Amino acid sequence: MTAKTYTVRESEIERRWYVVDATDETLGRLASRIARVLEGKNKPTYSPTLDSGDHVVVVNAGKIAVTSDKKETKLYMRHSGYPHGLKSETLGHLLERRPEEVIRRAVKGMLPRNRLGAQQLTKLKVYAGPEHPHQAQRPEPLA
Repeated sequence: MTAKTYTVRESEIERRWYVVDATDETLGRLASRIARVLEGKNKPTYSPTLDSGDHVVVVNAGKIAVTSDKKETKLYMRHSGYPHGLKSETLGHLLERRPEEVIRRAVKGMLPRNRLGAQQLTKLKVYAGPEHPHQAQRPEPLA
């Protein structure tokens, strides 16, 4: 007789809320910790085909730390699809303009590139300042 493998069902998934203070945290290390929680890899019921992750609220995104001279050298690029439509922006400029986008893009790069990854990214809430509107969910600090 063989042992049966337990697989969690969508209805059995228990979602929790975590809050992370990004003040003086290194961008990549913080993003990888957040991505693990969004995917649900910190739970014993992790399943690669189900969204079993938790919600993460990031505050103080504008106070993130980056190593060496990345503020001037790291580029975020996008293309409009038209000729000469390539736009680039440095990390320092994007941090001034939209600090939430820096963390969102870093975490998005660490999630799967499919519908499941897009669904997991919707559970990420990023705010530039120390205030967030998710007090009713009673988020606990992420260890």
